[in-house]
Amino acid sequence: MLMNPRPDQTPAAHDRVYRGLRSRIMYGEMAPGESLTLRGVGKEYDVSMTPAREALRRLVAEGALTLSSSGRVSTPELSNDRIEELAALRSLLEVELASRALPRAHIALIDRLTTINAAIAEDIARQDAVAYIRRNLEFHRTLYLRAQAPAILAMVETVWLQLGPTMRKLYGKLRQKESPRYHRLIISALRAGDEPTLRLAVRSDVTTSLRMLTT
Repeated sequence: MLMNPRPDQTPAAHDRVYRGLRSRIMYGEMAPGESLTLRGVGKEYDVSMTPAREALRRLVAEGALTLSSSGRVSTPELSNDRIEELAALRSLLEVELASRALPRAHIALIDRLTTINAAIAEDIARQDAVAYIRRNLEFHRTLYLRAQAPAILAMVETVWLQLGPTMRKLYGKLRQKESPRYHRLIISALRAGDEPTLRLAVRSDVTTSLRMLTT
């Protein structure tokens, strides 16, 4: 007779841990260089070592976490060269997604982006870094989903994942008092069906702030 696996040993347990950690990393809830342990992850998510280990391995493979020669697992501390590389990837991939989304940018989508951007202004007023990062990525994901290019979007989300802790560090350098200027330009370009302006606005939005960290 086959025994049912313990609840914390099922694939669902591994996936729950993975998705929970992935969300925390992507949205800047963890600082660059922050360590994780199997014991700590297991305790936080109420699972045994096996699903905790598998989730960490998966995140290391995606570049969301680093594994040192001594076995220490931590969020990445990105060098200037690495930030420049990821900024360049964002520029290439996200401009392409925005261009593909433009022909499908109906009024409901533009209204949704406008609503998200207004909420970003509220996050900034509250100085809520995690909410700001989460909402900022929601703005971009909402637009890019209209591109109907899931393979490119998956690549972009991997870049976001690797940048998450660094984005939290970047937030401390920003002195914004209102929603991002380039978001407003993106919305205007979508309304006008202006592809060159849209491409420029997206490229500027995804690279300008990141490069503040390399100066």
